[in-house]
Amino acid sequence: MVHAPAQPRWLDEQEQITWRTYLAAAQAIEEAIQGQLQREANIPHIYYEILVRLSEAPEQMLRMSELADRSLSSRSRLSHAVSRLEERGWVARQACADDGRGMLAALTAEGVAAITEAAPGHVRAVREQIFDRLRPDQVKQLQEIGEAIIGGPASF
Repeated sequence: MVHAPAQPRWLDEQEQITWRTYLAAAQAIEEAIQGQLQREANIPHIYYEILVRLSEAPEQMLRMSELADRSLSSRSRLSHAVSRLEERGWVARQACADDGRGMLAALTAEGVAAITEAAPGHVRAVREQIFDRLRPDQVKQLQEIGEAIIGGPASF
């Protein structure tokens, strides 16, 4: 016996409004952050995120796979971005000492200088786009909503 596929659970009016509002807000924030980083630091947002993750890591280096996870990037996108960062002299790849197959991405002194220069403008843009527009209780709610969507606290 062949069963007909179940009907999808369509979004009700409020859910549709919420979904579209989320999409518009996420796009507006990303466009503003991307634009600020391009104008002021001449780098795309993904490069900035990679530099941040490396700057926060022990010894300012991470396995490429872990860096991809932390920067919310696919492995291929990360590899391409790290290649561009290497061309700028901001990141260097090296083999893992404990695993000859694995590769590490390491932040260089030039990379530290680049992130140090880019950070104030980036923080200003994040504040303008998100935190200056929300009350403290809304900031907490936004965190809780994000955690509900991703299944727990974000891992850094």
